[in-house]
Amino acid sequence: MSAGADRGSSRKDKIWSVVRVSSGNFLEMYDFFVFGYYASAIGKIFFPSGSEFAQLMSAFMTFGVGFLMRPLGAIILGVYIDHYGRRAGLLLTLGLMAVGTLSIAVVPGFATIGWLAPIIVVAGRLVQGFSAGVELGGVSVYLSEIATPGHKGFYVSWQSGSQQVAVIFVALLGVALSAIIPPADMMQWGWRVPFLIGCLIVPLIFLLRRSMQETPEFLERRQSAHHPSPKQIAAQLAQNWPIVLIGMLMVTMTTVSFYFITAYTPTFGKDVLKLSSTESLLVTLCVGISNLFWLPVMGAASDRIGRRPLLIVFTLLMLLSAYPALSWLVSEPSFGRLLAVELWLSFLYGSYNGAMVVALTEIIPQQLRTTGFAVAYSLGTALFGGFTPAVSTYLIEETGNRAVAGVWLMFAAACGLAAAMLAWRPSLAGRSVEAVAGSA
Repeated sequence: MSAGADRGSSRKDKIWSVVRVSSGNFLEMYDFFVFGYYASAIGKIFFPSGSEFAQLMSAFMTFGVGFLMRPLGAIILGVYIDHYGRRAGLLLTLGLMAVGTLSIAVVPGFATIGWLAPIIVVAGRLVQGFSAGVELGGVSVYLSEIATPGHKGFYVSWQSGSQQVAVIFVALLGVALSAIIPPADMMQWGWRVPFLIGCLIVPLIFLLRRSMQETPEFLERRQSAHHPSPKQIAAQLAQNWPIVLIGMLMVTMTTVSFYFITAYTPTFGKDVLKLSSTESLLVTLCVGISNLFWLPVMGAASDRIGRRPLLIVFTLLMLLSAYPALSWLVSEPSFGRLLAVELWLSFLYGSYNGAMVVALTEIIPQQLRTTGFAVAYSLGTALFGGFTPAVSTYLIEETGNRAVAGVWLMFAAACGLAAAMLAWRPSLAGRSVEAVAGSA
């Protein structure tokens, strides 16, 4: 076989490896987005109240509570993956995600089984959150370990890229369902259709992941005398807490901006700006396409320019522009203005995250890479990002300022800027050699 044929076969294998590992990431984000998109209907069905605000807040708090389980899942499942392997752990997380999705899809409403209904829904979100605690970390580490030299940023960007495919898919599905199912029926039972479709996707993703190969880097370490036990991994995690804390701040910018421009946008457009559901979903669709473009482009750019310059530039741009952009939007709400603002925020998010995810895999020592990444990511999401829809709804209700969510975005940007300034300091113990290259 010729050298050209070997390169072509190797490239094809790499592409399929990316598809296999990212497929579960797609399902996880699909479930989260469906819940966020149909929060109004879920609130009415499972959290009856005289106040629409209370129903919406209950739904968004249920959306957020799943993120509280992420740190626990990150530690338990992260240690499992770092010890037993990337493939085994990612198959386990897929199974847990499927259980959570099914429990939300089929449980009857409050009118049928009373308080048992919201309890089951919350339990399903907790299971999803537990599995998601390590899913992003496991996928990111797997991609970083199969990446070709000099292209790690591009490879790892597809972890977030698969999330954008989920955004696009759910938005298209939402537009189609809105055209087929009347609004009243959508509020009563139509919102369950996307969850049931998610359940049907599970067998396909399981088949894809079963054919995954373990990463050569992990196999080499497992065969060496330095392969750590779960107890040793946990001890090393505690010793490297400064890196985990910096990683958490780094992730805050990503998760807050991401959940604002995706999961919260349909509710923000429909309930706050009083635009139609179809217009809000179309904006979300465009955001997903924009994210999918910028993530690999800026991931590849970080391979050439370095991670740190991109992180600093785009956190500064978010700090300076988030509130003014939202103020301009709410002064005269329209489909065009919402689209323009969301695409700007998408550019900032995609450019930052394209560099951030790979940077996080590089600053964490290799022997606890999955656990450390997962804990940092899950803490940032649990404490800040996952509650973005609830925080935004609450702030708007309390202040009467429809642009106040811009302050929340500015806070997240300040966290990301602080992390970028601290992450590559020589005093950080356990810093990997890769991080030095990434700071260029």
